[in-house]
Amino acid sequence: MTVGPLSSNWFLYKTLMDTALFNQSSRLGAFGLSNSAFQILLEQALLKAQGNQMEPGNAGIATRLPENPSFGPPTLENAPASGLSGAQQNLASTGVEASALNSRLGGILENTGEFFVEAGRKYEISPALLAAISIHETGNGTSNAARFKFNVAGMMGKDGLKTYPSVKESIFDMARNLRQNYLDKGKMTIAQIGAKYAPIGAANDPTNLNNHWVKGVNKQFAALTSETDFA
Repeated sequence: MTVGPLSSNWFLYKTLMDTALFNQSSRLGAFGLSNSAFQILLEQALLKAQGNQMEPGNAGIATRLPENPSFGPPTLENAPASGLSGAQQNLASTGVEASALNSRLGGILENTGEFFVEAGRKYEISPALLAAISIHETGNGTSNAARFKFNVAGMMGKDGLKTYPSVKESIFDMARNLRQNYLDKGKMTIAQIGAKYAPIGAANDPTNLNNHWVKGVNKQFAALTSETDFA
């Protein structure tokens, strides 16, 4: 069968398939295909791909063979960015603007979006996650811990709730803690973080507020990411 002119990339791909696969009759036999039958299918796919590439509007777009678990080349569409799943990308991405966060921050958190963004960039963690935790933990900047201790993340020390000299230092301490003790240890979803950050039945949670932590943080995170076109 004559395929006609192919781009150098497709020609190289076909050559590799010829040498690496056509001679491996045992592998092809597992799929119930002979060498000649498989070659015909491959050439038909190449013809179709070439036709798609020549259609108006497809200039400069790399075509690919139909997906095949054994023979098709990997595709960018299905490959997670940086090898991370969607959830991991969300919690690790720093693509949130301070102004977008400020539109939802209140109380002592008002106009602190820049601090969440700075801490997110330093520790490679989503500013939206940091802000979501702070909003949930402090009732959006209105809790006594936030107002009198500048503790906006529920961070605990040897003597109970930590006291910080500023909201900024509290935010950075939260980001450091989440990066070192959660994300770096494989806890890459809000539910996984919450199981350790606010464990249900903890001795320092007599009113069982931790029962609402995952749901509450998820709600705030969804609101922030939706507004910033980040989810």
